[in-house]
Amino acid sequence: MTEQLFAGLKVIDCASFIAAPAAATVLSDFGADVIKIEPPGEGDAYRTLHAVPGTPKSNVDYAWLHGARNKRSIALNLKTPQGLEVLHRLVAKADVFVTNLPLPVRRRMMISYEDLSSRNAQLIYASFTAYGEKGVEADKTGFDSTAYWARSGLMDQVRPDSMSPPARSVAGMGDHPCSIALYAAIVTGLYRRQLTGKGGLVSSSLLANGLWSNAFLVQARLTGATIPPRPPRSQSLSATTNMYRTRDNRWFNLAMVNDVKQYPLLVATLGRPELAADPRFATADARRANVPALMAEFDDLFARFDLADLRTTLDAAGITFGFVGTIDEALDDQQMRDAGAIVPLADGSFETISSPFHVEGAPKTPPRQAPGVGEHSDDVLREYGYSAEEISRMRAAKAVA
Repeated sequence: MTEQLFAGLKVIDCASFIAAPAAATVLSDFGADVIKIEPPGEGDAYRTLHAVPGTPKSNVDYAWLHGARNKRSIALNLKTPQGLEVLHRLVAKADVFVTNLPLPVRRRMMISYEDLSSRNAQLIYASFTAYGEKGVEADKTGFDSTAYWARSGLMDQVRPDSMSPPARSVAGMGDHPCSIALYAAIVTGLYRRQLTGKGGLVSSSLLANGLWSNAFLVQARLTGATIPPRPPRSQSLSATTNMYRTRDNRWFNLAMVNDVKQYPLLVATLGRPELAADPRFATADARRANVPALMAEFDDLFARFDLADLRTTLDAAGITFGFVGTIDEALDDQQMRDAGAIVPLADGSFETISSPFHVEGAPKTPPRQAPGVGEHSDDVLREYGYSAEEISRMRAAKAVA
């Protein structure tokens, strides 16, 4: 198969910050024609995120480069009748409309599902919200740090121990997984349309995705289980699934779930085979009963190795672990490139992060530079039947930029 999966699919991205536009980006990776709707002037507010105090400083708008790659930008003032009429014409020929504007804003701007589905019965209207489509909080705004991370219990649980302050989320940490959920909803909607010939509303939310990410613990609680407080490392319940520090002050996570088989192999690999026969650690029950003592042995053992040497040793033994990597290390991580997770832009100027899945025989679009505000306004308008005179009048009315 040489043609891209979504070649010819027309997508309207009328969204911002981050999950909903990122779902459209994934569609563009597989060949969809994504038209980005931006307000005239400074354009999508997401363009300014990289300049917010506390974010990494760069001369490149890295957030926009990643989130808007492959898209075409048209600057429309949807508060004008002419701008709204243009959107309606685009929607009439679109396959997918993506938005995360607050529900009251959509109703006020007349771009709700009810408004647009009446103009195109085959349209997949992809709605992303903070708290869902229904309920007393449906109209509330939210970010992944609030609705996904904090509300779901993840923020409470992901901290060193129950007495530590809650852990802050990283920018976009919940949004990007949420984008895959919305992408899945869109593709499922397209499949239903293939079966029935009809479009429809598909949706996802920060709240639902946060709960899905925390489903192991939430499901436990739903069945009446008690969630124990997270203990400090010194009081861990397992020495073979724990964090350790190397000689060069690097942390890694040992994840030896099958320690019955792998514990003897591990201690032999580390040069302490006698620990396999030590009565304190010789059986799984003994290891559970003597966690502090085994952790002390491991602390001493792992502190004899630098991380690079330890990685080689554990990999050779087939022991499952994960080192606590830094963002800088991604620059030199060949596996991320071999796996197709980091890919070059088509013009060779930078690298970027690819969408996190592949379909055998379905090539992705070599990622193109993100557009300038309204960079493709005239091209898109001409494609949808507007004359040069009509475009000029819309510019004069500040409906298009």
